[in-house]
Amino acid sequence: MAGIKGSTKLLAVLGDPVGHSLSPVLQNAAIHKLKLDWCYLALPVSATALPVALEGLHALGAVGLNVTIPHKQAVMPLLQAVTPLAQRIGAVNTLLRQSHGWAGDNTDMAGFMAPLLRQGADLSNTTALVLGGGGSARAVVAGCGALGCRRILVAGRHPQRLQRFLADSRCLADRLEGVPWSGLDAVLGSVELVVNTTPVGMSPAINACPLNPGQLDRLRPHTWVYDIIYTPRPTTLLRQARARGCATIDGLAMLVGQGAAALRLWSGRHDVDEDAMLTAAGAGLAAAPESRDASV
Repeated sequence: MAGIKGSTKLLAVLGDPVGHSLSPVLQNAAIHKLKLDWCYLALPVSATALPVALEGLHALGAVGLNVTIPHKQAVMPLLQAVTPLAQRIGAVNTLLRQSHGWAGDNTDMAGFMAPLLRQGADLSNTTALVLGGGGSARAVVAGCGALGCRRILVAGRHPQRLQRFLADSRCLADRLEGVPWSGLDAVLGSVELVVNTTPVGMSPAINACPLNPGQLDRLRPHTWVYDIIYTPRPTTLLRQARARGCATIDGLAMLVGQGAAALRLWSGRHDVDEDAMLTAAGAGLAAAPESRDASV
């Protein structure tokens, strides 16, 4: 904060609560590397205050914004425009300044894909298994489709909720299929990517795992196992998968990926230092290890 001047431009994440967010830590690390006269803050904004907050931040000249829970759907009617991707996912997490307001985009899909692409994962013509059918799963399903997965299986514990998710998500990817939780044993040996979007394994229940030991044993070595949780780091799922020879990715890499994608949109720069962001986020997490997944 020592570099803040009268000319410094503002960026922020709006949420309620938002004090736990790692976004200021990782974004300010990247902003410093880019030598931009910008500062990124976390601003608590209630649902009822969201419209006036957006208007006020625009009047103050804010460069760009992120929104997180509970605003990712509620913000959409307040925007001048929403990208087709954000419309398909059904949520906005990144706001771009327009002449008279804000346009909305979604970088969660890009954030999910980024660590897989950085590590050279080739998922074309493969089968992906997504555990859970909540809000985070929509961006993951879209990302799996964009990565070229031939089949995308979504497993859920509640049949009616699973069917609703599938019906709402057909626009995100082809070859989307539902799997009852009781049917996991039959498919785990034939998938190349497993993504956990459930909260199982998140602190404080750090010993919980969405897959039991027998199910983990069905995974083939070198299967990609991805957990959007990053507290603890690693989760029990990733620790157990790694012990079986699987490649693993955690939610901190996804958080950095979506943050870097947003910063590229705001700045027009492609030289965003994701390594600096990941290092800063890891240090921030170690300093305040609260329960988190890959939300902004």
